[in-house]
Amino acid sequence: MNRWIHGAYLQMLDHIRIVLVNTTHPGNIGAVARAMKNMGLSDLCLVEPKLFPHEAATARASGATDILDRARVVPDLAAALEDCQLVVGTSARGRHIPWPVIDPHELGAIAAPLAGAAASTRVAILFGREDRGLTNDELHACHHHVHIPSVDSFSSLNLGAAVQVICYELRMAALDAQRADQAKPQWGTPWDIELADHAELERLFEHLERTLVGIDFLDPDNPRQLMPRLRRLLLRALPDKVEVNVLRGILTAVDKQVAGAKDKA
Repeated sequence: MNRWIHGAYLQMLDHIRIVLVNTTHPGNIGAVARAMKNMGLSDLCLVEPKLFPHEAATARASGATDILDRARVVPDLAAALEDCQLVVGTSARGRHIPWPVIDPHELGAIAAPLAGAAASTRVAILFGREDRGLTNDELHACHHHVHIPSVDSFSSLNLGAAVQVICYELRMAALDAQRADQAKPQWGTPWDIELADHAELERLFEHLERTLVGIDFLDPDNPRQLMPRLRRLLLRALPDKVEVNVLRGILTAVDKQVAGAKDKA
């Protein structure tokens, strides 16, 4: 296999974004940058870090300061994810509503081929706060949750170590695709439409919620777990852009029918 093909497969890693949410200790940001550079990842996004830039981050990066220099700082999670088609959140504990859970090796098998499927496809891996991880709302924005199966008696991982484990598996998946001479498509065949990105999915969920309230299916004063369950259902499907537009078209038609019925009444 020539050098160009070798590079092409590892370019998958350029399409994978590491997102750190509300990181407290700047040294952890530096450790993450070093872990990323060790494994060939370069896209780092920071959601409201407490201290950044900071000399502690630079010191811990130890040769990976170029990752820090290119890191993007954004005000909220939506800005970090708006152009991503697959979002995976790290989670150390079970949740009230079960969500698709994978281990780091399975993550590599899913994310690397998807990242290599098209130049515009981007995958985001979310890491939460050092003391409490990601919130339920943040995890509900994810297609999958990834859990590192550490021992129950000592399960807490430093942020830099957790990112190192994930980045290692992503690199191994890219190398496996290289050795197989091609990345297996997500559904066994090349797809005809680009996947919907996070921003498009969020607009769909907002539209769906408005429509369900409008037809009295969803009580906004007692929503229970309806919207998280519908999110889980649709995110499992990884809908493409056309499929999202079709669903929104259906919702628009329902909205018009409801408005017409109210006018006649």
